[in-house]
Order: sequence, then structure tokens, then C-alpha cells
Amino acid sequence: MPKMKTKKSAAKRFSIRASGSIKRGQAFKRHILTKKTTKAKRHLRGPVNMHEADVKSVRRMLPYG
Repeated sequence: MPKMKTKKSAAKRFSIRASGSIKRGQAFKRHILTKKTTKAKRHLRGPVNMHEADVKSVRRMLPYG
């Protein structure tokens, strides 16, 4: 049986924590930041957990995670 391939685009975006939860970066923090308030930008800092509805598809993309 051949090895399963990891989707490299997903591997760059998500990482699986030791507890098994999936970590992702926040969206909407890359450009057009001048019109966003300081508070909005502050709340977009740091990684967050993946939503449970998307976990199944992300796990399928990262078979060895």
C-alpha cells in the first residue's frame, strides 16, 4: 500500500497540538489595516483553535499529524 500524501498547503496553515486540537492563524490581519480599529487588530493576534465543523476535513488533509 502506498503512503498517503500530506496536503502541503494545509501543513503550512495548520498544526496539530499535543492535545489533538488543531491550531490555525487568524484571518483579516494581512492588509487594509488602516481602516481597522486598534481593538479589532489586537483581537486578531495569536493562534486560535479550529472550529469543530472543519476539523474532520483538516485531519483528512494531514494524515500523519
